[in-house]
Amino acid sequence: MKIDTNKEKIEELLARSVAEILPTKDGLREALLSGKRLRIYIGTDATGTSLHLGHATNYMILEKLRRMGHEIIFLVGDFTARIGDPTDKSDSARKQLTREQVIANVETWIAQVKPVIDVANKDNPVQVLYNHDWLAALTFEDVLNLASNFTVQQMIERDMFQERIQSNKPLYLQELFYPLMQGYDSVAMDVDVEMCGTDQKFNALAGRTLLKKLKNKEKFVFITTLLENPVTKEKMMSKSLGTGVFLDFDADKMYGAVMAQADENMKQLFTDCTWLDLTEIDTILETANPRDAKMRLSFEITKIFHEEELATLAEKNFVQTFQKKELPDEIPVFVAHDGATIVDVLVDSKLVVSKAEARRTLSQGGVKINGNKLTEADATTPLNLSEKTIVQKGKRSFLEVVCK
Repeated sequence: MKIDTNKEKIEELLARSVAEILPTKDGLREALLSGKRLRIYIGTDATGTSLHLGHATNYMILEKLRRMGHEIIFLVGDFTARIGDPTDKSDSARKQLTREQVIANVETWIAQVKPVIDVANKDNPVQVLYNHDWLAALTFEDVLNLASNFTVQQMIERDMFQERIQSNKPLYLQELFYPLMQGYDSVAMDVDVEMCGTDQKFNALAGRTLLKKLKNKEKFVFITTLLENPVTKEKMMSKSLGTGVFLDFDADKMYGAVMAQADENMKQLFTDCTWLDLTEIDTILETANPRDAKMRLSFEITKIFHEEELATLAEKNFVQTFQKKELPDEIPVFVAHDGATIVDVLVDSKLVVSKAEARRTLSQGGVKINGNKLTEADATTPLNLSEKTIVQKGKRSFLEVVCK
């Protein structure tokens, strides 16, 4: 396969969404210019069902590399997920999953990244591999031989391990094996490049060590930027803070979630999460007012995952609902049982996950019926569904409720 060595494409690739490249950016540039077909992988332990824009950044870079002719591997950590990566877990070990749970999760992940990476391209398809295939085959002797390449001191250098040790919190033995297992993935696949986020740097470097020792081969580690508010330093894609933009959001919800991002986040979101070139991004940010720039950002991101027609409709709905204070053109219908309360509707329609959350939302003034704000005192009152009933939760969620 002919490899694209266009200098401008390579420079743009190395200038965008890059936190760090090890051992050097110049070395990777030289490899990309050489015309050699590189084997590049990203590994993931599918521990949940939803991906967010931070994950999408990695797959957008991989798609650029795939289009240039390089071999892309999407590695599913169906074995390592059962160990539990301790990353960002300072209190305790991560819950271990079954292989079946991981495989079920990864099916939803692949569906979510298809808009940004052509997984099934006929000329250069993405390979989907599972590390159970080689890790489960290792004998205890094999594991001991791998472990001999590291010291305990090296393994416990990880920040989260140090925090647990200093706080006298448990550090489980199997967690020390996680970098070893992820590191062996690089050996088993004989890769040239590993792409990862900043949280996986330690594990990726373990793979670089093993590949060098066992095959005398260098591996580049391509570390992508973290989506982080430049002012508050909080993660942009935080589910707990309610700021995440998840890839399984429908078009309206995705557009609104991007619009809800802080203005100072726009430059990085444009850079990391759209296909626009850097010159056009600078022009938009320099010439447009913040509201219009953010609307363009929301449109571009929504268009990637839901196509242009739905992105245009989402923008129209947003303008009607939030700028003109009108209802969106399309409101989903929910059929409630006779005598249903607002709490029943919120829970049964899955606008909230529990009755406790429903009551909390009511107490915070986050629910309206036909434009009238409800309180917690309305929680047990049956709804009058003899007239048109529009329920609104927060700023972006609407339901037309009818009686069964």
